[in-house]
Amino acid sequence: MHTHRRTWNGLMAGVGLSLLVGCSTMGSTHDKGFTYTDIPITYETAYPGEGNHILFRNTELPLSGEGIQVGDVLRSAQVTKSDLSLSTLTGPNNRIRIINIVPSLDTKVCEQQTHYLSEKNHGLDQQVSLITISVDTPFAQTRFAEEANIDNVTFLSDYRGGEFGKTHGLLLEGPHVLARAVMVVDQHNVLRYMQVTPDLGKLPDMEAAFQEARRLLNTQS
Repeated sequence: MHTHRRTWNGLMAGVGLSLLVGCSTMGSTHDKGFTYTDIPITYETAYPGEGNHILFRNTELPLSGEGIQVGDVLRSAQVTKSDLSLSTLTGPNNRIRIINIVPSLDTKVCEQQTHYLSEKNHGLDQQVSLITISVDTPFAQTRFAEEANIDNVTFLSDYRGGEFGKTHGLLLEGPHVLARAVMVVDQHNVLRYMQVTPDLGKLPDMEAAFQEARRLLNTQS
C-alpha cells in the first residue's frame, strides 16, 4: 500500500493528545453503557519503522524504530503493568494474543477501539489474551478500565520512554505516542497478523484480527 514519505515538517512535540480525537457522533449502539459512534474504519495498513509516516489531520508524522513484519518473532520490550512492575510480552507458554495498540485512551477513537476489543470479540476472550498498550500511565489505564467496566483486557503502559513502540517501529516522533495498530501473536511469539492504520483518526479492522485469532485457535485444535 502507499506510505507517506515526504519530509517531516516539524509538528510541535507538544501537540495535545486531545487533538487525536477524530470521530463523529452519528449512529450508535450500546454495550455495557458505551455508545458506539460512526468512526471510520480503514482496511489499509501502513508499514512500521523509520522512514514511514502516519497521517494526522493532513500532517505526516514520522515513525521511529525498526519495523516489525508478519512472520517475525515479537521483540522483547519492557512495558509497565498496573502494579508498576515491568513485564514483556515475550516468554514461554503464552496464549494467542490480540494486542490492541492506541495513542491514548483519553480520546474517542482509542476508547471505542478498546471497547470493541473487549465487547465484540465473539467469545475469543475465553480462549485468547486481550491486551491494550498505550502511553497512558498505569494509573490512567486502571481508571479507564474501571470507569469503562472492562475486566477482560490486560492494560500495559509504554509510558517509560516508549520502549515497546521504538522496538517495533510504532512510536510517532513529535507527539511521542504510539501508532494505532492491532496485532495477533501466536503462542510461540510469532506475529501472525498486523494492521497499522495509515490515518491516526481511523479505526483498524478489528474483525480481521478476530478472524485470524480464531484461525490460529482452530489450527491448534
